[in-house]
Amino acid sequence: MTGFLALEDGTVFRGESVAAQGFAAGEAVFTTGMSGYQEAVTDPSFAEQIICFTAPMVGNYGVAESRSESRRVHAKAVLMREARGPAWTDWLHERGVVALTGIDTRSLVLKIRELGSMRAVAVAGPGSVEEAVEAARALPEMEGRALAAGVSTSEPYTFAAEGRVRVAVVDYGVKSSVLRRLAAAGAAVDVHPHDADADTLAGYDGVLFSPGPGDPGPLRAETDAMRALLGRTSVLGICLGHQVLAMATGHETFKLPFGHRGANHPVLQRADERVLVTSQNHGFAVRAADGEQATHVSLYDGTVEGLAFPDLRARSLQFHPEAGPGPHDAWSLIERWVGELAA
Repeated sequence: MTGFLALEDGTVFRGESVAAQGFAAGEAVFTTGMSGYQEAVTDPSFAEQIICFTAPMVGNYGVAESRSESRRVHAKAVLMREARGPAWTDWLHERGVVALTGIDTRSLVLKIRELGSMRAVAVAGPGSVEEAVEAARALPEMEGRALAAGVSTSEPYTFAAEGRVRVAVVDYGVKSSVLRRLAAAGAAVDVHPHDADADTLAGYDGVLFSPGPGDPGPLRAETDAMRALLGRTSVLGICLGHQVLAMATGHETFKLPFGHRGANHPVLQRADERVLVTSQNHGFAVRAADGEQATHVSLYDGTVEGLAFPDLRARSLQFHPEAGPGPHDAWSLIERWVGELAA
């Protein structure tokens, strides 16, 4: 079955459908990870986005439910140069995901790098190019969109009942690997909705504000709750949680042209001048700032990859220390935080 991707500027990339028939609309982005395709499409941070994989072959090692980062696929569609199956493509089809193979992903990525992430519609099966382009142009821009509520748990739940410390996770779009790393480090873990209030969270030994999708700018209530919590317990923010902590402490966030998505992003850890190769997935960032508050810096563009506020007992990381998937350079950071809570 034929298919195509239509960008808002009228560019069309043609391919072949290998999963569900239909169409999907979202922001076209790319990820440079050479593995972790199942983790990527189930990562809530990819909500409302169409993923283009830069790896030339996707699906070559199959699927396993233990690799999923959430209970469902969050990516709107999947674009590949060469899809391998049948396990991967069958898995996508069973979940109703639009997926195209034979796409000129190299040209698509070069276009996104030059012009920035764009609104797009992926069509699997018959469809009008003109209608798809118009539908792409009618989509809302990602800037200004608050998406955490749409992927957050609606009710609190316990992930790990026993541990040497009690940790609350505020779910902006938490990945399963974050929860597993916390539990493996010895934390009892309760997960709370994105709008959990400061008084509820203050009773824990520590609070982790999770990764998630969308623009941090509109998350005013979440930022106010973070600000009200600072100084009352230990806080760790990851990805979107990092950006919310930045806003709560007076820093500025902004939309990146095409984002940081992949498992090969170099980050300078200022304390010891060590370079960490990290896993990342975000389209917004904290603007570069002077001073000791910035503990980690992107070696790609100088954006702030980590913050620390010792007086407030708060710190944050833009990259994903749980590395689900990705390199393990930053694995110790979650364990170190839990260890400090237990000390």
